[in-house]
Amino acid sequence: MKKFLLFNVLAIVMCGLFAFSAKAEEVEVKIAETIPEIYIKAVNPGYTIDGVSNVGEIIEIGRKDSDAPISLAGLTVGYTNSSGNYTTIVEFPENSMMAGESILLRLASSPDSELANMDYAKTLAMKAGPLELKRGEEILDSVCWVGKGDCAAVFTAANPTTLVRNLETGEFEHKIDYVPIYQKENYYLKDEIDDESGKGAAVSQCKGLVFSEILSYYDTSQSEQFVEFYNVGSEQILMDGCQIKYKNKYYALSGILKPENYVAMYLNDFSLTKNPTNSNILEIIDANGEVLDKLEYPNGQRRGASYAFIGYDSVGKEIWRVTYAVTPGEPNNYQEFKTCEEGKVINEKTGNCVKVTTMTEKICPEGQYLNPLTGRCKKIEVAAEKVCKEGYYLNEETGRCKKIVENKGAQYNLESENYEEKSSFVALYAVIGVIGVGVVYLIYEFRREIIKFFGKVFRRFR
Repeated sequence: MKKFLLFNVLAIVMCGLFAFSAKAEEVEVKIAETIPEIYIKAVNPGYTIDGVSNVGEIIEIGRKDSDAPISLAGLTVGYTNSSGNYTTIVEFPENSMMAGESILLRLASSPDSELANMDYAKTLAMKAGPLELKRGEEILDSVCWVGKGDCAAVFTAANPTTLVRNLETGEFEHKIDYVPIYQKENYYLKDEIDDESGKGAAVSQCKGLVFSEILSYYDTSQSEQFVEFYNVGSEQILMDGCQIKYKNKYYALSGILKPENYVAMYLNDFSLTKNPTNSNILEIIDANGEVLDKLEYPNGQRRGASYAFIGYDSVGKEIWRVTYAVTPGEPNNYQEFKTCEEGKVINEKTGNCVKVTTMTEKICPEGQYLNPLTGRCKKIEVAAEKVCKEGYYLNEETGRCKKIVENKGAQYNLESENYEEKSSFVALYAVIGVIGVGVVYLIYEFRREIIKFFGKVFRRFR
């Protein structure tokens, strides 16, 4: 009897174990179907607790198979903020490796960030997303928290939670007392060997890091401000230990930047003056305190525009311009004027968008014409033909009546005269007349003497 009972108990236990094993296999299959091999495990945007900001901010990355280390080469974590701007906040180096079931990424300015496997500079918002885990352009996993659609509920400051992946359902759930895994050994950089050169992957610390673009004059929120860096060298740059100096304060950088690549750091610990009266200066400081690059951005910043490096002039001097082509994390472009909404065009004199006025040809009623200056119809003023009274005629140039002057020369015979001959005869007659008068006067004046003279003459001839 006892043996029979013992046999039944063993049978029940075996059945239970078999059922549990079958259930475990079923769950394992379910996880395999809904969750990728590497996935987003938990997200926390950080809270202000007891006066300390960014408490608890994390991004935790998990993996299914934790038996052997796997490469994270080509993986990135990107984030779309509340303004709709996307930026890559973590880019794993080519020689990065993941061991164990998860790695922890933490905001650089959050408490105990040095315990995390990696840190990042862009803080997460209470309502935003998606947060994406990508390999190249392929999205491996994502999560958003905007409270609608397929997104999880938003975070609330009054109720601190962490958004955690349910491995059975694949869905994210808000949990109050979630404790992430802090294990430094879960992430490391492998000493990769180049078969041809025999050298490991080259990494430079800070050297080669320069400013490329900044956005200070944000549109709606200070969270839009960013500082962009560029790697001008031929080696990867380890930015851990590098700092930004701004207004005599220092702010840490982190991460790895590939050669000829860009990275944008959205500002959390400080803010830039939107449009400084005098030039503001930012500096990149390396781990030894040396100034690697300096950026001086002037007055004249504009809403919705960044200040970007465009190229070099003919003598090799850097050209920086305020541009409306804002390109965080990408090559810079120069756009002089803002992009206007539909129905408006740019006024190049003011830089403002103005409404486009399309004038269709207006048809005026009979007796009116279209004034091209005002676009209005105007009455046609028709001048009636003026009638002048008898003895007057209408002067077409002045529009006035003018008296008719009659030519009465037709009543007389017309004789031609030689002007020169008539003048000569008149002059001759005048001379003769004058001489005649003179002769008469002389005769009259000297009449006695003339009589005596002729008397003597007559007596001689007698």
